[in-house]
Amino acid sequence: MIRACRVSDVPLGEGRAVTVASRRIGLFRTATGWYALDHACPHANGPLADGITADCSVICPLHERRFALDTGAPIGHDGPGVTAHRVEVRGDEVLVALAQGVAVAA
Repeated sequence: MIRACRVSDVPLGEGRAVTVASRRIGLFRTATGWYALDHACPHANGPLADGITADCSVICPLHERRFALDTGAPIGHDGPGVTAHRVEVRGDEVLVALAQGVAVAA
């Protein structure tokens, strides 16, 4: 587990871009928990951390591609997903375990 940020760095219902071990990650805080996905949308490299979170998904701000926050799988469109990473909160610290696999495909 690698420290990504403090709990207070990400407001509820939003995402933030962080760098974890030289990898750009979108870190999301929702009513259902914390999630981390690779930051770049596979469609056009849109910044997923700047997207709209709804339910348990994020919508890319460039072309409205939607991805499941827990798995990175595409929702409602064909094409590749994004890699999801495990998140733990310990006290005020948000920690991320980077996944070793590839993105989830449709």
